[in-house]
Amino acid sequence: MEYISIIILVLTFVFLMGIGVPVAWSLGISSFLTLLVSVAAVPSATTIAQRMATGLDSFALLAIPFFILAGEIMNRGGIANRLIELAKAVTGRLPGGLLYVNVIAAMLFGAIAGSAAAAVSAIGSILGKRMNDEGYPKGLGAAVNITSSTTGLIIPPSNILIVYSLASGGVSIAALFVAGYLPGLFIGLLLMLTAAFFIKKHNLPEGERTSSKEVINKTGRAFPSLMLLVIVIGGIVGGIFTATEASAIAVVYTLALSFFYRELNWKEIPAILLKSSETTAIVMLLIATSMSMSWVMSAEDIPQGISEALLSLSDNIIVILIIINLLLLFVGIFMDMTPAVLIFTPIFLPVVTELGVDPVHFGIIMILNLCIGLCTPPVGSVLFLGVQVAGMNIQNVVKPLLPFFLAMIIGLVVVTLWPGLTLWLPNLFGL
Repeated sequence: MEYISIIILVLTFVFLMGIGVPVAWSLGISSFLTLLVSVAAVPSATTIAQRMATGLDSFALLAIPFFILAGEIMNRGGIANRLIELAKAVTGRLPGGLLYVNVIAAMLFGAIAGSAAAAVSAIGSILGKRMNDEGYPKGLGAAVNITSSTTGLIIPPSNILIVYSLASGGVSIAALFVAGYLPGLFIGLLLMLTAAFFIKKHNLPEGERTSSKEVINKTGRAFPSLMLLVIVIGGIVGGIFTATEASAIAVVYTLALSFFYRELNWKEIPAILLKSSETTAIVMLLIATSMSMSWVMSAEDIPQGISEALLSLSDNIIVILIIINLLLLFVGIFMDMTPAVLIFTPIFLPVVTELGVDPVHFGIIMILNLCIGLCTPPVGSVLFLGVQVAGMNIQNVVKPLLPFFLAMIIGLVVVTLWPGLTLWLPNLFGL
């Protein structure tokens, strides 16, 4: 029965995705058809509906719409411009400095907004034209923008880390947030080193020299934006408020800051709320249907079967982590990050914890792994958005994207094999 359930679940999901059915509907329908193996039609439909509703019945999930709203306010409130100006002042004078600016701004903006899509759109639209005007290879700029935008999903605050906490059964959100800093910065460094190779290869021009006074001035202009990180993460780590309360504070702070910068007015608020609501609805539907699939898999003993199969291959933790990473890299090519985390965390987490891997460490490995999937066709949402922002065909971006893709793979290997990189900060803060 277990193998029949796995076959039906996989085949129906792949078929539905193959004919263009949206991911959320594919998850829900394949879960329903799998449950029909052991339960009648009406109870199956009722059970799926109930599991979708109860899957969303979590206080922690309230943080997601608030962080989405905060990110949308930032995108329209001039905060991205100030972060880019700060990055330009620091690295813009270097040869090919706009590529470094792109990576640093993506880490800063993504860390504050917690959205790869917002980062690739905001930064690409601002820097893309300037790179073209200064003679940068167009595909190179798009490749840097696409890959660097994913760093904000590892550097907190990050919605997907909250989703992992939910799927894992309660891994500390504060520990996950703090754990993401060093791996996120490390990936950013690898991307800048890769960019440096192309800067030398193409002999890219130096940027404008910035005086010390101007650096101080732009740092001061960006300082209120950077304080959001201190307030949100500092408050969570210090136990002043929860991640959900922090997300609401982030909305109030970014809204006040946008009005202070005078780049947002009350007439724009309805459009911001509507856009945030649309994004939230998509994310929540994905979470609901993913939770129903997770429940069906558990009811059919599918996770236990997969766990036993993995452990039968080897009891060496390095071998198991390599296998899991390869599986997740394959999954990330075809599946969106949110359902992948909700479905595969309950399957793989018990296996690795049994072999001694810290759940916080595994969470960062999993998110970093799936970030790579956002940059790969055919489903890579950040890839397609970055190509659209750059005004290019995807064929022209794939070749310059490959070295940066390889840099992310190297980063994944290092983070996987070096737990200290992830766990040093959480241990330092006693999380």
